[in-house]
Amino acid sequence: MEQKINQVLEGIKNTTSLTEEEKPMVIQKIEEWREEKTAIADLSNALEEWWLKVEPIFADIGLV
Repeated sequence: MEQKINQVLEGIKNTTSLTEEEKPMVIQKIEEWREEKTAIADLSNALEEWWLKVEPIFADIGLV
């Protein structure tokens, strides 16, 4: 799981689907989730509004 989280973070950093202002917000939420394993619900809620933009990243690494 840790490797997949790292892949997602790298994908977010390199994507053109998110603006430079959105990337740090998404990365911050993922980092918070990584630190608090029980916060997956918070991560889900935070990514919901960005889902259409980040879905290709998850698909590329086989999470969708």
